[in-house]
Amino acid sequence: MLTDKYPKAQLAHTPTPFEFMANMTKKFDGPKLWIKRDDATGLAMGGNKARQLEFYVGKAQADGCDTLLTTGAVQSNHVRMTVAAARKMGWHVEVQLEHRVDGRLPEYEDSGNPFLDKLMGAKIHNYPVGEDENGADQVMYDRADELAEEGYKPFVIPLGAVGKTPWGALGYVDCVEELLLQAQATGMKIDAIVLPTGSANTHAGVLAGLIALNSDIPVYGFCVRRDKVAQFERVLVKTRKVLQLLGVDENKATHDLVKCEDWVLGPGYGQLTTEVHEAIEILGHEEGILLDPTYTAKSMAGMIGMIRDGQFTKDQNVVFLHTGGTPALFGYPELIANK
Repeated sequence: MLTDKYPKAQLAHTPTPFEFMANMTKKFDGPKLWIKRDDATGLAMGGNKARQLEFYVGKAQADGCDTLLTTGAVQSNHVRMTVAAARKMGWHVEVQLEHRVDGRLPEYEDSGNPFLDKLMGAKIHNYPVGEDENGADQVMYDRADELAEEGYKPFVIPLGAVGKTPWGALGYVDCVEELLLQAQATGMKIDAIVLPTGSANTHAGVLAGLIALNSDIPVYGFCVRRDKVAQFERVLVKTRKVLQLLGVDENKATHDLVKCEDWVLGPGYGQLTTEVHEAIEILGHEEGILLDPTYTAKSMAGMIGMIRDGQFTKDQNVVFLHTGGTPALFGYPELIANK
């Protein structure tokens, strides 16, 4: 593997399934549609963060740490899985929940991911600001200093991108190697990969892995938190940092390789739109596969939009990378209010 020189904890159930979506392919009468099931990574209901946490926890373990701290939104999948990873390691864990989404029903604050955070016994802090990555991170670093004085050996998994080493993105270098081997075993050629892009660890890891493997498969990232201009820069910077970790020329991450779209972003992070609701219903009805409103439904809505616009041809194979997030569905009871 490209990442073999880096410490890695064993947290994820891999390889994850790679499946043909026959009903979705028939419904849209367009390209052949496939799905990489990274919602099936295990670790407290699974998701893409399991692969990322393998490298964060591996680094923490190598540094002699015994405590994890991180920050994220109320319905953060990353927070939920960080708690699970710490519990699996037998470590102390403290997390911070940021107020990012206004106008939600009470279930958003109490069920789904925050319910699981509490169930696993995490010490939970709250941060009232939703769009202050550096500030949210700093609170966690300050708390880590306090814990160090108490005798703990803390490791902070930061949210911000500036100046931070994206250890977690290495998990998606692993994933893309795995995916290419699975595609090769089926005898098919991947023509495009579609995924959600938020923190950019998954997006950057996939891109860097493809570049390192000399693959020219285009990767379409659909924005879930910020506009495409801001997200483009974030993905580019992180991809180049991952290439540095892999010992590959960072300049191979050229501007034309970073494809970010924000037309499915809607009012913002964690907010429902008609397209998002439709994507959840379509994939659930056609394939019995669940999407979450914040990440995967937005990228699925984007893929459906591209198909409807004729951006893929019938002879192409398009892979949807399912990054998980199922628990967040329980924070959106209005999805079935009229059923």
